[in-house]
Amino acid sequence: MTLCRLIDGQCRSVTQTDVYVTTQLGYARVSKADGSQVHDLQHDALVAAGVDPEHIYEDAASGRLDKRPGLDACLKALRRDDTLVIWKLDRLGRDLRHLVNTVGDLTKRGIGLKVLAGEGASIDTTTANGRLIFAIFAGLAEFERELIVERTRAGLESARARGRHGGRPFKMTPAKLRLA
Repeated sequence: MTLCRLIDGQCRSVTQTDVYVTTQLGYARVSKADGSQVHDLQHDALVAAGVDPEHIYEDAASGRLDKRPGLDACLKALRRDDTLVIWKLDRLGRDLRHLVNTVGDLTKRGIGLKVLAGEGASIDTTTANGRLIFAIFAGLAEFERELIVERTRAGLESARARGRHGGRPFKMTPAKLRLA
């Protein structure tokens, strides 16, 4: 089978490595945009892990925000068989549900995740062990979510049994209704 690439309107023979090269993209985030925090430590770790400095995306925003321009651009730039490299798992996001959804999306797209340091340093979803560890984390996150739902429902039922009803208080009191 001959592979070719259209160059200047002509089909030129190329090797398979010319067609597509797997890339590592890095993502770094600091929580404060006021300049009191810098990306240097994360940037150096990503470069030491083999990430090209031109392929590092950065944000200066809280991890609680789902929409971060640097992360959005990084996720958009990732292609099948690429690997997203992050310094610590909490740099990707602080909300476990967001982390699970993001990594699930990466997995569906055929993209790996590699965590260099911290609690999630054993996560490398390009390996079977890394996928297993992340699946365990995801299972624990789902279990935690179900427990929260159960406790919330039990609390609401208990409040209703004592005559409390949730919701926003009425702005129109009976006296205001009579005047209207």
